[in-house]
Amino acid sequence: VLFPKRNTGSLCNTSNSAYKFTMPDTKLRCLLAYRLSEGSTVTLAKYDHAAQYETHGGAATDETSLYGGRDQSYAAAVAKVIENDPPGGLAEAGSIGGFKVVQSDQHQVVYGSDAAGVCFGVITGHDYPSRVAIQMLQELYTEFMGKFGSEVPSAADNALTKKAKKIMQTTCEKYDDLDKVDKASALLGKVDVVKSQMQDNISDMLKNTEQAETLADKSDQLNEQASVFKKRSNDLRKQMACKNLKMTLILGGLILIILIAILAPLIKRARN
Repeated sequence: VLFPKRNTGSLCNTSNSAYKFTMPDTKLRCLLAYRLSEGSTVTLAKYDHAAQYETHGGAATDETSLYGGRDQSYAAAVAKVIENDPPGGLAEAGSIGGFKVVQSDQHQVVYGSDAAGVCFGVITGHDYPSRVAIQMLQELYTEFMGKFGSEVPSAADNALTKKAKKIMQTTCEKYDDLDKVDKASALLGKVDVVKSQMQDNISDMLKNTEQAETLADKSDQLNEQASVFKKRSNDLRKQMACKNLKMTLILGGLILIILIAILAPLIKRARN
């Protein structure tokens, strides 16, 4: 399945994918135009804005690539999605509506149709705002039908791809930069910058807190070691004082014995 369906429904019931701060995918992939009729879907025009290398993940023959590993197969894939879930609540003549959003894990398809069955779709990154994609399709519809409206009812498959390339390319280039076409996206971009700065600040604070805790632990260890050293020093000083007292007493006793041994005979002779 080239576009595994994860979320589908009318625009009012379909929510944008949650904004992801880490490398959001807001790229435009492809623009497509179809003519819908009972039992068939004719590709009027297609434009691969992301270019073949990117859409195929660097390998056009890779069977696991975004569009199934076959050149230009994205048009058939989107046509299948539209056939399985056609636009609902078609708009009035001369306008496009009934928009639907089909999302997969990696990208999304936004498409809508007019009352005559002329359908326009766009493949975008998963985080590209669907409201901006709808705005782009409405603008593309007006310009496309203004130039090729007379050819659309009878155009063969891919008959308008070359003719409409400039229009589609210009539209993609305009809407590729969300900050220029969507104030909300520009605001979100500024919020992202603030988020990034706040995360950096919080990270620095956590590092500083960890360092402070490490220093506090080391300080406690040093205080504990100092207390142990002081206690041992006091014990050693007491031990040395006891030893000094013992040595003093022993020396005093020896001196006293020596004096007695010397003076006793002298005193005895003096008495005689």
